[in-house]
Amino acid sequence: MIERVLLADIGGTNARFALTNGRTIGPIEHLHVADFPSANDAIAAVLDRHAAEPPAAAVLGVAGPVENNRCHITNSGWLLDGAELTKRFGLASVHLLNDFEALGWSLPGLQPADLFRVGGQAPTPGAPMLVLGPGTGFGTAGLFMQDNQPLVVVTEAGHATLSATSEREEKVIAQLRRQFGHVSIERVLSGSGLENLYHALALVDGVAAPQRDAAGITHAALDGSCAVSVAALDMFCGFLGGVAGNLALTFCARGGVYIAGGIVPRFADRLTQTRFRDQFEGKGRYDAYLGAIPTNIIVKPDASFIGLKLFFERSGSAG
Repeated sequence: MIERVLLADIGGTNARFALTNGRTIGPIEHLHVADFPSANDAIAAVLDRHAAEPPAAAVLGVAGPVENNRCHITNSGWLLDGAELTKRFGLASVHLLNDFEALGWSLPGLQPADLFRVGGQAPTPGAPMLVLGPGTGFGTAGLFMQDNQPLVVVTEAGHATLSATSEREEKVIAQLRRQFGHVSIERVLSGSGLENLYHALALVDGVAAPQRDAAGITHAALDGSCAVSVAALDMFCGFLGGVAGNLALTFCARGGVYIAGGIVPRFADRLTQTRFRDQFEGKGRYDAYLGAIPTNIIVKPDASFIGLKLFFERSGSAG
């Protein structure tokens, strides 16, 4: 039996690592992606600190599409190759999962205390579940039950075209189209996307707005010190609701919609005061269908590690 497994959640900005002994997950180490030239260097730094008890396998959640157990991290430039990592670090196996695939695997293991409820009714047992969220990019995955076994399907929905539900949203998207050409969901629903919204709204309204990053916009919106920031955060939440509702219909996600990522958990209370649920449910003849679907924010830090561990156990690699 393989006892020690390296787990990782590698994004465009941060990389987190932990070891599991098959029962519990150890302390999580946080690294800044910009501090390391490559993923191999970051992994080597972590393994050097655990040289006395090295892992025998690894499951790595990565922020990008995985093909043939390889991934080019979308927003950092890091390249990970499972076969190369297996040889370089002497591991029995290395599995790469899209980061939202890892979160999809975590859904059955989440407890009520791990979630912040944002409307809807009780989930339908056994129905598809959806996890999505803005961070450095925008990720989505669905969990389905097949023969009483979980099956996680990951998507690149963040690169689908963003749609408007009001004239004001249309004006903002038109402004962004002049800048980017194609306006994807990720152009708005991400950290840089919040900044895009902020600048686009200032141009649409013809007002001056000081330079702010996503954290500054969020802070100024929450304390009410900047009207443009307030408008940007509110529109961000509305777009998030509309996109989540579209994806809930696509997946028939009556098992619930779960919002993850590094942005929304920071203002969970504020989300309930915006048009998030209105735009989530506002789908014409399917208003009632969506009105029943619960939406929750995942507030448990590092929830993806639950999914990484469960995937390893389910994959049969533990044998």
